[in-house]
Amino acid sequence: MSREPVGLPPIGDGAIGTNPSFFDLVVRTRPESLPTAPLAASSLPLPHGTTVLGLKFEGGVVMAGDRRATSGNLIADAKIRKVFPADDLSAIAIAGAAGQAVEIVKLFQLELEHYEKITGDRLSLEGKANRLAQMIRGNLPAAMQGLVVVPLFGGFDERRAEGRIFYYDATGGRWEEDDFQTTGSGGLPAKNSLKKRWRPGLTLDEAVRVAVEALIDAAEDDAATGGPDTARGIFPNVVAITREGADDVPEDVVVAAVRTVLEERAR
Repeated sequence: MSREPVGLPPIGDGAIGTNPSFFDLVVRTRPESLPTAPLAASSLPLPHGTTVLGLKFEGGVVMAGDRRATSGNLIADAKIRKVFPADDLSAIAIAGAAGQAVEIVKLFQLELEHYEKITGDRLSLEGKANRLAQMIRGNLPAAMQGLVVVPLFGGFDERRAEGRIFYYDATGGRWEEDDFQTTGSGGLPAKNSLKKRWRPGLTLDEAVRVAVEALIDAAEDDAATGGPDTARGIFPNVVAITREGADDVPEDVVVAAVRTVLEERAR
């Protein structure tokens, strides 16, 4: 027996005006506009995003990612953005097939905006996590052809007054993480770094530094993860989500955190 995701109202009779799901609307009216997988995608030289992570701090959640996308043994893009605000109180970090992942992010952003316009209310954080799981599950045929998308999702839960982090597998399986989580090719060394550095009650500045250090550790062990490039001005993409909203951490704060970590290692 099917069941609606937590936080979603009943869909109703399926009429366009009563269905709060933008994804369902597109499926019915413009299915050709949905992301699709080309045949034998796994054999094509497609850019892939690598390491992203999320961790809790005292005021919410920090989501961060390196800036490199790879295509086989080549660097396809050295400045790709991997962390995006999903709405006012949540963010999504992508790993996997870059083009497919960005399309899913855009569709997810529209889904949340459409829901709020139709219902006049914001979807609960758990409801957002469930909707993203459904969209990843819908991408399974593409994943079977090599276009795997495995994001992290985090946000501030107004009902619980705390930050929460959710992670997924390629089939749309969804789990919640209590403290921190990583995904991507450099996920293991990044997670090992977070195990050493993360602690409850981090301030935002401390959380940014811990996230940056984890990405630097990942870049040292994983060739597909891009480390900070001070000469070219390429630094990790970091978003903080608190009760005030989801915003990019200013680049000067990220740069200061990177320089602090690198200077400590030089000493």
